[in-house]
Amino acid sequence: MRIAVSVAEKEKTAGTESPYFKALLAVGVQPDEIDLVSAADARRVHAGDYDGILFTGGEDVDPSFYGEKKRYESVYDSHARDEFEFALLEGAMAKRAPILGICRGVQMINVNFGGTLYQDMKEDAEPQAEHRQTDVGKTRQEPSHSVVVTDADSDLGNIVHGACRVNSLHHQAVKRLGRGLKVTAHSEDGFVEAVESADEYPFLMAVQWHPEEMVANSPEQREIFARFVAKCREGAGKS
Repeated sequence: MRIAVSVAEKEKTAGTESPYFKALLAVGVQPDEIDLVSAADARRVHAGDYDGILFTGGEDVDPSFYGEKKRYESVYDSHARDEFEFALLEGAMAKRAPILGICRGVQMINVNFGGTLYQDMKEDAEPQAEHRQTDVGKTRQEPSHSVVVTDADSDLGNIVHGACRVNSLHHQAVKRLGRGLKVTAHSEDGFVEAVESADEYPFLMAVQWHPEEMVANSPEQREIFARFVAKCREGAGKS
């Protein structure tokens, strides 16, 4: 089995200290089964070489990909990363490989499916909860608000029963949902917090929070990675 973890360039330098790397190790993945990749690897990395792909947090998606101009100085994008990850996502879907998205990951997936984003939640909407908790002194590992599961029959609904407390480290969010996706959880103030494929797809889950930061203290967050890895191993066994 091989899993690609698509990260920002600066995250790649963390190597085995990356929280995404550690979260996969925590659910039984071996170090040599994980490949941290970034846009700089575009020429050598192909989705067909992997049994699953994890799309992680980081820069904002370039608004031009959802038909808008950048409106705020707070939008920090990476066109190269977007192109790299769109290609990886399309390749993974062609192979029907398991996909897990985290934070930027859910936003990138939504845009790839034709959806749009709030470029800056505080400018474009009226959040009642704090969605960038480090701005108010909370650590990345602390839960800061609740998410409510809206589809009990979804993959997330089979992990989280009703609601759970999560961390929150973003200033953008899903606005118009992309075609072919379904919402599986909302924040307590009404923003999309999780999506999955609306079609019969082996495993495509994306969440707005950062479960990799909470694996050590939350069985539910750990189970998100466990389910993803189990699907990856299942697919690898069939190839």
